[in-house]
Amino acid sequence: MSKPLLCLDFDGVVHSYTSKWQGPDIVIDPPVPGALEFIREAREHFIVAIFSTRSHQVGGIRAMSEWLHLHMLHVFGPDEAIHIMADIEWPTTKPPAFVSIDDRALTFTGSWPAIETLKAFRPWNKS
Repeated sequence: MSKPLLCLDFDGVVHSYTSKWQGPDIVIDPPVPGALEFIREAREHFIVAIFSTRSHQVGGIRAMSEWLHLHMLHVFGPDEAIHIMADIEWPTTKPPAFVSIDDRALTFTGSWPAIETLKAFRPWNKS
């Protein structure tokens, strides 16, 4: 039986994204606390795909992948980092996931939110 797909947004979910946008191929901030450990565990239960607005831009996937690999090396060492990275997918378009984790999304419950609610939205790290 195949695993369901978990789609993780990169900026603000995996990458802390505390600096302003520098371009699709520049990733300079540290991981969100717990993100690397979460990815390591999630891949046991899901196909893990990391997607971003960077994904379709020149150098975006390479920058995200290299950044994640460096942080995985630091936390887990070379052997485990290689195994974790081999399991991660890097789609260029948002995949049809079983579930997505994104810092800039609302769960649709069947009722449309008030426009004022949307206008007041702030991601977790900007509240």
